[in-house]
Amino acid sequence: MTDAASAWDAEYQTGRYVGEPPIEFVSDIVRTCVPGARGLYIGCGNGRNFVPLVDAGLDLVGLDISRAAIDALSVRVPGHRLVRGDLSALEPGESFDAVVGIQVFQHGTRSEVHAHLRRAQDRVAEGGLFCLRVNAVGSDFWLAHATSEEHEDGGFTVRYLEGPKQGLDIHFFSRNELATIFEGWDEALPLRVQSTPRSQGSGQWSQWEAIWRRT
Repeated sequence: MTDAASAWDAEYQTGRYVGEPPIEFVSDIVRTCVPGARGLYIGCGNGRNFVPLVDAGLDLVGLDISRAAIDALSVRVPGHRLVRGDLSALEPGESFDAVVGIQVFQHGTRSEVHAHLRRAQDRVAEGGLFCLRVNAVGSDFWLAHATSEEHEDGGFTVRYLEGPKQGLDIHFFSRNELATIFEGWDEALPLRVQSTPRSQGSGQWSQWEAIWRRT
């Protein structure tokens, strides 16, 4: 099991996200997707956002590296296809009308998260949607960390020195960086930044949100 999977198992086992409402971006996804669309939710977790999307009529496959998350979600949505693992755990060539990734593609170095995004893009069917929420530059930090990568396009990576993500690389994307990754895709929901006050420490946490259509 990877360090990231172990870290998320620990988070879910101590009640992470239990009782928390879905983020507002979920409503945008529901409005943009065709009712009944077959989709893939990467990093579905224990269902904070997955369950409302399913309840709204999307036919989602849930994918997560955390055994604790998949076990918890299977109780909430019995009968749904839930897969433990990364994208390689899916059938080769399997594609979807929509791919959803909410705060999942920032885990790793720049090259790792870019490769993860590219593999996820390959799972979007022609004319399908990619619904993304991911860390944005401009976020404030309150846990000890070290910047491990910086790029001329403004994106950077930090390694946390304490807290639940201690020892893990977390990437923060710039607007230009995402524009390059999704070059040639149409914007169904234009790229925007959302800032949330941190529940611990001080400052705010910024995320990019957008929905792209594969042309």
